[in-house]
Amino acid sequence: QVQLVESGGGSVQAGGSLRLSCAASGRTFSTSAMGWFRQAPGKEREFVAAIVSSDTYYAGSVRGRFTISRDNAKNTVYLQMNSLKPEDTAVYYCAAGRGVGSESGYDYWGQGTQVTVSS
Repeated sequence: QVQLVESGGGSVQAGGSLRLSCAASGRTFSTSAMGWFRQAPGKEREFVAAIVSSDTYYAGSVRGRFTISRDNAKNTVYLQMNSLKPEDTAVYYCAAGRGVGSESGYDYWGQGTQVTVSS
């Protein structure tokens, strides 16, 4: 019923910036929580950031560098990524649901978008 479509991924050198977008369709954008997760090759998917109403949450590895925001009028959530590091290289997924920092709290997932950071 709800589809999440991501955009904004790409390749960037260390220290650069990217902004990921996730547009929701299929229903009115009213889910209380939106989140971003990432998965690097050979690793488990991990929490990156979430927004619940106006409250934001971040993994320690990205706090101070990444910013999550949402625009309800556009049914879109964003992840601004600054000061990127090679260890940020991963497939990034957006998600919508009731939870915050765990995958079990989210009902809908995007297809993922690749972010590659070179040293």
